[in-house]
Amino acid sequence: MSSDGRLAALERMLGNRPDDSRLRFGLALEYLNAGRKEDGIRELQTYLDQTDDEGNGWGRLAAALLDLGRENEAREAYETGIASALRHGHPTMADEFRELLEDITR
Repeated sequence: MSSDGRLAALERMLGNRPDDSRLRFGLALEYLNAGRKEDGIRELQTYLDQTDDEGNGWGRLAAALLDLGRENEAREAYETGIASALRHGHPTMADEFRELLEDITR
């Protein structure tokens, strides 16, 4: 299935189940993969408002924000991702985000 086909299918499924956080996360990733950063960011932000993410979503949001030059927002996303990763027992992810955060501030 093409990227456009996957996007259309996910959009349709999410339209039927707007509270399904897994579908929303999948749609966000498809948007990012298709180069539709703003759409991906919007869906990630909605996903993160709906669920207690373990860190991965925050890292993907931060990376997408960085791609668009939105460094302050990316810093906030990494900081939230660090706290989330630690809360869910993912210290390696938290360390990775700390390193990426340091790269932004250099």
